[in-house]
Amino acid sequence: MITSETLRRIAPSCNAPDIHAAALEAARKKSTVTSPVRLAHFIGQVFVETAGFTRLVENMKYTSPERLDAVFKSVNGLDDARQLIRLGDKAIANRVYANRLGNGDEASGDGWRYRGSGYKQLTGRYNYAEIGALIGLDLSGNPEMAREPEAAAKIAFAFWDAHGCSRLADAGDIEAITKIVNGPAKLGLAERRAATLKALDIW
Repeated sequence: MITSETLRRIAPSCNAPDIHAAALEAARKKSTVTSPVRLAHFIGQVFVETAGFTRLVENMKYTSPERLDAVFKSVNGLDDARQLIRLGDKAIANRVYANRLGNGDEASGDGWRYRGSGYKQLTGRYNYAEIGALIGLDLSGNPEMAREPEAAAKIAFAFWDAHGCSRLADAGDIEAITKIVNGPAKLGLAERRAATLKALDIW
């Protein structure tokens, strides 16, 4: 169902479509994503998570203090945001993901180590361990694996299945799927809806 051709159609800027298509299709075959509708909803979500299949690692290179302060509660005002931006992306990740999702404190480096990765943008030591157990990989011990297409595809479909997203896809509930994938903020809902509709046209 997922080929390099269909991936190029949904994501013209996709890096290495042959590699991504092969990894995603192999993982899909072992999942509940067995219909075009379910696949379109899956693709619509991961399209946004990966910025159109152009990256498998969360971009922590913020340049706007206002944006950084607005997105993360752990940033304490614009002066703090400016200082973090000066320190760089690792410092930002270690701050905003400290003491969350099973991560240690800011000094532990867990925020950077377990930053958003893969097609699902898996985040946090706890989630790496939980999904790793589902797919038989030591992701908490080897977090860089989550940034490689083969493991990233297994992670994305395992997460999808574990949270019952195929049932929601059958019902056409993009908002509910977005809440599961992205969290209560449902960031990028309009983009996810547009990508899903485009995927439905393709598949």
